Formats: sequence, structure tokens, C-alpha cells
Amino acid sequence: MEPSDLTPAEAQVWAAFPHGAALDFRTSEDEDITRGAGWGPDRTLRAEVLSALLLDGPRTAGEIPALRVAGARIVGKLFLLYGQIECAVSLLGCHFDEIPVLFGARTRRVYLGECVLPGLSAGSVVVDGDLSLEDCRIGGQVTLTGAQIAGTLTLDRAVLGAEGGIGTMLDLDRAGIGGALSARSLVVHGVSRLASVTTGGEVRLDSARLLRPDGLALNAPGLQVGTFLSAVGLTARGEVRLYSTGVGGTLNLAHATLDNPADTALHASNLVVGADLKATGMTARGRINLRGARIPGQLVLSEATLHHPGNTALRGDGMVVGELWLSGLAPAEGTFSLRRTQADLIHGDPESWPQHVRLDGLTYTLLVPHEPAARRLPLLTRDIDGYVPHSYEQLALAYRALGDDTAARTVQLAKQRRHRATLPVHAKAWGLLQDLTVGYGFRPVRAAGWLLSLLLTGWIAYTVQPPPALKEGEAPDFSSFFYALDLLLPLVDLGQERAYAPEGGLQTLSYVLILAGWVLATTVAAGITRALSRQ
Repeated sequence: MEPSDLTPAEAQVWAAFPHGAALDFRTSEDEDITRGAGWGPDRTLRAEVLSALLLDGPRTAGEIPALRVAGARIVGKLFLLYGQIECAVSLLGCHFDEIPVLFGARTRRVYLGECVLPGLSAGSVVVDGDLSLEDCRIGGQVTLTGAQIAGTLTLDRAVLGAEGGIGTMLDLDRAGIGGALSARSLVVHGVSRLASVTTGGEVRLDSARLLRPDGLALNAPGLQVGTFLSAVGLTARGEVRLYSTGVGGTLNLAHATLDNPADTALHASNLVVGADLKATGMTARGRINLRGARIPGQLVLSEATLHHPGNTALRGDGMVVGELWLSGLAPAEGTFSLRRTQADLIHGDPESWPQHVRLDGLTYTLLVPHEPAARRLPLLTRDIDGYVPHSYEQLALAYRALGDDTAARTVQLAKQRRHRATLPVHAKAWGLLQDLTVGYGFRPVRAAGWLLSLLLTGWIAYTVQPPPALKEGEAPDFSSFFYALDLLLPLVDLGQERAYAPEGGLQTLSYVLILAGWVLATTVAAGITRALSRQ
């Protein structure tokens, strides 16, 4: 392209490019970029001119070329398919009429801050530095499939997807409307049902857009980011797809709004980050899928709002996480599925969990803040898979790690009681008897109480009616207290039991004392053993 073919605005850009000089076509700093389609020729640039500059623009010895433009309207398609771009690109507050194509291109640094674009096609792009889309408004899909960004990918405060979407499904199935129906320029994200609608007037749907529930706002599976992926305050109308993505440092979704209520809001299965995934204050309408993610630092969902009623709000099956932070999480609508997830620490009070969970195989070392077992146990009853023995064992193990053996025994007792509900009638009856008498062996004090009660009963009974001696003149002096104690204590011979033979009802009482002694004394011994082992 020859300079003689350029408009005055393009000629300025052409002259500034070899020196890396910046050009600003803005008339004010707060102008509305969404109205850029009406900007005049004095600030309009053809995309083919920019492509020619980036691929084979003029150079000046000793100068570093760069494309640095603000406030321009770019018409036509910026087509850089597989292009080799050796200079930095900085476009601030520009309005694109068509989707730029950077598929397979290789470039140094791309900055598109505050720009308005109908979409961005940059799959397999290689950026040796940073790619920034901060404060952009992108009406369609951003494609970064398989892209490699050596530095930082920035999406702070960007808006992806069509504006004006109501964020939910439109359901007018079998509706009756007395007057006219006007929904011009309506944008609906999700399933729309308009069957059997009757109206008493005109139906106007001019320029209405009904987007599919599987629409994508950010399509970036296989994306590799060298340092950080920052999407603070991002608004995505449609699915954010980051599965099999790798981020060398932190993925930051703090205060982002992810809106795809009919399906998945964030698909990040098998995500691998080098540090943390921060989603403090994030709002997600739709499923968050982190299945198989590897997050060695913190997964922070504090103060987040997860909304996917009647479905899975958070799918984290098979995750490996250093710390899972749920503190201050707003009451979630939907199920949390954390089956086979591994975490060193889970930080969250009982109110942080939703009403429905799936926790089979969830393992953790510490559960903080430290709460009484009675506060933690109701969560295990919310598991939609029913009775899950592993969840009780894991909670008991966490309490033991904190040195709270009393809470651990409370959890194990709750496990036995929950298990009893799944047994047939005869087994339930036997379990209830064990619960009432010895608390399934986890209430040694109760067993000791029963021992003392039986000892007192035997002492009184044999005092009132002493049993006769087996051999007169050879039996030791009878002691009703030690005789009852000899019956109750297994493996202990005080010389009373074998020297006297009770009759009638006292003989039946002796059998009861012997059998009860075996059960109760074993329970007490187990409790003492646990106490000594803690020392």
C-alpha cells in the first residue's frame, strides 16, 4: 500500500508508526465508544491499512515501531491470520466494525483497552508479552483456543456477550396477552419458549436476538498463560470455557459476573494454576465446573454468589486444592459436588455450605474454624447420595488431628446412628440397644454408669439374700459387694463367684451381671485405652 492511497487520518498513523508515536483521535476522555459507528472520516481507519503497517510497515533506523492509536473507528476486517507481527499493538478506546482475526498470529504485545468489538478470533495466537482486553465491550465471542500468552492475560472489567440480555430464560409458553406484544431489540440468553402464545394485538420482535443456552462468551480451552490471568470485575454473558487451561500464577475472577443460567457459567475442568484461583465476590448464574482442577494455593469463594437451582452449582469432583475458602459464601442455590476432592485445609463455617452436597471421597487435613461436632454433623445429612460412611470417618479424623477426641467420638456415634437407619428391623433393634446402653462403645462414661448401677443392684440383692456356699467350711467369708463385683468383672477372680451358688431369681441375676460385665467392662477399657493413647 502506498501512502498516496491513504486518508488524512490514516496518513497520520502511517507517519507515526515507525517512531512508535501515539495518536489520539478522541474529542473527550469520557466519550461513548459504543457510538463509534457514527464517527466521521477524520477518525476512521481502514483495517487493511493497519494490517499493512503491522505486517510490513515502514521502519526508521534506530527507532522502535509500534501501532499506538486511541479513539479511532476501524472499518473492515483486521485480518492477521498466521501473521508475524514484530511490534507492539496498542489500541485504546477504538471501535471495530468487524471481528479482528489473529488466528495463528505471532506478536509481541497486544493492548485493546476500552475498545468496542463485535468479537475476537485469536485461537492459537502466540503473544510473547501481554494480551490486554481490560474495559472492553465485546458483543460476541472471544476465541483464544490453544493460545499461548507468555505474560499476562487481562480481562478486568471487560464485558463479553451481547448487552441488554436479561440473563434468564424467556418463558411465554401458553401465555395469553390481552394487548399487543412488543419486544423490539430484546436479547435473551437461555432457552426461550413462545409456544401457544395468544395476543390481542400486534406482535413486534424487531431486531430481537434469542441466544442459545450453549452460547460462549469466552472460548479458550487449552489456553496457556505464563504469569497471571486477571479477570477482576469481568462480565460474561454466556459460558466462559477454560478447560485444560494452564496459568503459571494466579487466576483472578474477583467480583466477576458469569451469566449462563441455563447451563455452565464457567467450564474449567482440568484447569492447572501455579498459585491461586481467586473468586472473591464472584456472581455465577449457572454451573461452575472445576472437575479435576489442580490449584496448589487457595481456591477462594468467599462472599461469592453461586446460583444454579435444581442443578449442580459447583462441580469440583477430583480437584486437588491447597486451601478451599468458603467463609462468607452467600447461601448457594444448587448442589456442591466435591467427590474425591483433596484439600489440605477447608475454611468455612457451617452456614457457608448449601442445602445439598455430594461429599463421598472428599479428604482434608484441617477443617476451620473449629466448631463443635453438633454444628458440623448436619452437613453430612444433606448429602444427596444418602448415607456416606467416608464423610463421617473423614470428619472424625479431622477432629482427631486437632486433638478433639470427644468431638471425634460424637461423629462416630452419629455415623452408627445414621447407619442404623439403613438396617432391617431386627438389626435396628439391636443397634438401638447398643446405643442406649453404651453409645456403640463411644460413651464409656455411660458404660461405667451402667456398671455402677448393676454393681449396686447386685450388692443389695445378695445382701438381702446371700447365696449358699458350694462347700460348707471351705468357702471364704461372703461379701455381697465383692461377690457382685466378681460377677461383673471378666478375667478377674476375687474368689467369691466360684465359692457360692445362687438359686432361683438370684441365679438369673448372676447371669445378667456376667453377660453385662463382659460388654460394659470392654467398653470402659476401650475408652481408657483411647485416653492413654492420646497421652
